[in-house]
Amino acid sequence: MRLILLGPPGAGKGTQAARLVEKYGIVQLSTGDMLRAAVKAGTEVGLKAKAVMESGGLVSDDIVIGVVSDRIDEADCAKGFILDGFPRTVPQAEALTRMLASKGLKLDAVIELVVDAEALVARMENRVKETIAAGGTPRADDNPESFRKRLAEYQEKTAPLSGYYASTGELKTVDGMASIDEVTVAMAAILGA
Repeated sequence: MRLILLGPPGAGKGTQAARLVEKYGIVQLSTGDMLRAAVKAGTEVGLKAKAVMESGGLVSDDIVIGVVSDRIDEADCAKGFILDGFPRTVPQAEALTRMLASKGLKLDAVIELVVDAEALVARMENRVKETIAAGGTPRADDNPESFRKRLAEYQEKTAPLSGYYASTGELKTVDGMASIDEVTVAMAAILGA
């Protein structure tokens, strides 16, 4: 099972990904983790990424696709994977589609958690209050101003993926404003489980 979860920050992708990993025995692949692992392993693509990262630049789509390609060839991805944080743009999605096709693979689903942006801000504020009440420290970017900037960036760069995957017939949507368990059930129905 090969999946992409879409949705803005705070939509619940991480929570649902953890449940999918546990239920299906698949791997959640974070591009940040994959880049760091490739650099540490000294792979060809990792060395290219290291040079760019050390110079303070953004890693190119070609390098990221190379890292993703190498990673999904590893044994633990044989049962499937969830891509986390990739693709972020339509050109990355197109490159991913080509790369998977070159391996004789395709995505089983792209599931978008559809949410209300203002309700997400309220969720974030509530999460901060709960974290503080529990004696924890909230994330530095968990404040309304930073959160709205992250939402705006998502809308500008990543939201167009919905249209791209709708045009390929791969996009399925779930009401991300439903309870965590209801979202899990809706996703299981999409995945035929």
